[in-house]
Order: sequence, then structure tokens, then C-alpha cells
Amino acid sequence: MILEASVTGWPVVLWTVVLITLSAFFVAAEFALMAAKPHRLESRTDTIAGRAALKNSAELTIVLAGSQLGITVCTLLLGMITKPAVHDALMPLFEIGLPLAVADGASFVVALIIVTFLHLVIGEMAPKSWAIAHPEDSSVLLAVPLRAYMWLTRPVLKAMNAAANWLVRRAGAEPVDELDHGQDAAGLRHLVEHSANVGALEAAYRGSLTSVLRLREITVGEVVARGQRLSAVGVDATLADVQDVTRTQRHLRVLVRDGERTVGVVHVRDTLLADDLSRPALDLAREPVLLPSDTPVAAAVSAIRQARTQLAIVVDGDRELGVLTFEDVLPELMPDAMLEA
Repeated sequence: MILEASVTGWPVVLWTVVLITLSAFFVAAEFALMAAKPHRLESRTDTIAGRAALKNSAELTIVLAGSQLGITVCTLLLGMITKPAVHDALMPLFEIGLPLAVADGASFVVALIIVTFLHLVIGEMAPKSWAIAHPEDSSVLLAVPLRAYMWLTRPVLKAMNAAANWLVRRAGAEPVDELDHGQDAAGLRHLVEHSANVGALEAAYRGSLTSVLRLREITVGEVVARGQRLSAVGVDATLADVQDVTRTQRHLRVLVRDGERTVGVVHVRDTLLADDLSRPALDLAREPVLLPSDTPVAAAVSAIRQARTQLAIVVDGDRELGVLTFEDVLPELMPDAMLEA
């Protein structure tokens, strides 16, 4: 070939170094973006390189297509330039005492092994290991030149990515542009079970962690205590009535109910600061937190905390099932064995 015949000597060495370096660049960029956590890249957006890395992470499929294109081109050029040069350099050594055909075959095999070894070790395996060990640092370091390369090749990459996405959809899957770095509850439960089985996690903590992971599946309708004796007053009750109920039932929070419906919650602490105990209890009542019975316990805990209260009313349509407090949630967080301990 014309290219093979014209590139010899030091130019071959120079081209080989350039191609292996470019291959290492694309491999490192690919694995760094796959291993990097987006929230860690977001903390580095105070620099141009950090913002470029975050943009690369947001369009992962295009970037991976660009990396694969770069690696493929480097591999092909190494085969066109470096391998023939190494083959020609080795031929005189094998021609001594060997037929020409055998020498040519042996030289070809050894040249292929040398070029493949250099490409795999220096151009792929070493940068891959480095990128995986330092994903965020690698992503930021390589981000700007990678964005420049993407700007030049974007039309080609978009066409390639569109063709790839079409094939993925034909296979029954939906292509995505970003990796899901999260872990679902089922995967975490499997990890907890495995850690406990191999002795890496104590049995007591195993039960507690498993219970916590189940909070996304358990609903408030399952944990709320039915038939509760509620500390409540009517809508026409005064602050003095609230204090009387607190003395009798020992509850700091008293519901204000209009028939079968809770319209407010009064904390007895607020009544102690009032000058006139004959004031209506509704004056100091806070709006109750209403949770549908199918609300997951984890979401219920979040809602109660955001409202800065300690309880919520669990409802099924217009019917109130009961009051949910953190005391109802604690048994789901901690097994009996841990509570007893």
C-alpha cells in the first residue's frame, strides 16, 4: 500500500506514539465518564473543565460513540502504519535460514503480537485502570479536549447514535443518555443479605437495614394503629379545655375535631404562653398533615418532618383511619431484638 511504503523509520515511531496516546485518551475518557458520579461532577462546575465534564456526562451515548470511533480509527491506523513497519524490520532476522514464505509468516505474527501488546497495555489497559481509579479527576482533566473533539465529529456521531438507538429500540429496549448510578431497594436488600450471609454484617444490623429498605414498600395504612383513643376536643373548645385533656390523657398534642374530621392540632406548649385560656383552641391550632392510606412510610416520614410536627392523620378518602406518629414507624425501623437490646 502507498501509506505503508511511504511511512518508515522515525516517522513510524512518531505516528505510533501519537496513535497510542490518542487511543489512551479515548479509553480513559470513556471509562472515566462511565464511573464518575454526576453529583461529584456538579461540585466542580466552578471551572470550565468541570462544566465540560458535566456536559459530557449528560450526553453519555454521544460521548461513548465518539470514544469508540476514536479508538477504532487509532486501531486501524496502527494496523496500517506500525504493523507493516515492524513486519519489514523483522523480515531480515527471519530470512536467515528460513524459506521466504515461512519468514514472512513468522514476521507477520511477531509484528502483530508486538503492536497488539503495545496497543492493549499502553493504549487501553493502563488508561482504563487509571480512569476507573480516579473517575472524577479523569473526567475533568480530559473534558475540554474531549468537548473539542466532539464539536468536530458531532454530525457523524449523531448519525451513528441515531442508527444505534434505532437498533436498540428494535430489540425492545429504550436507549438512555445517562447512566443510573443509584441502587434500587431490591438491589440493596440483596447486598445486605449477602453481607450478612458471608459474615460481613451482624445479624442485628441485618434486620434493621432490611426494615429500613422496606419503608418504600410499606404504606401508612398498614402501620397506623386502628381504634386509637385520641386526645381531642371539639371545634368550640377553649385553650383551657386543651390543658384539661392533656392532664387527663398525658398527650402533648391535642386534635381539634369537627365531628369525624380533624381540622387542627394544638400543642399544649402553645397554650401555656397564652394570656387568656378562654380563647378558642382553633386560634392556636396548626393545620393537620393528611396522608392517604397508600402513602409509603418513607414518604410519610419526610412529609411529617417537613411540616415540623410529630404526627399525621391517615385518611382513606373522607374517612380518617387514625393518627400516625414516629412511635408507629420505629418498630418498622428496628426489629424487636434491637429494641429489647
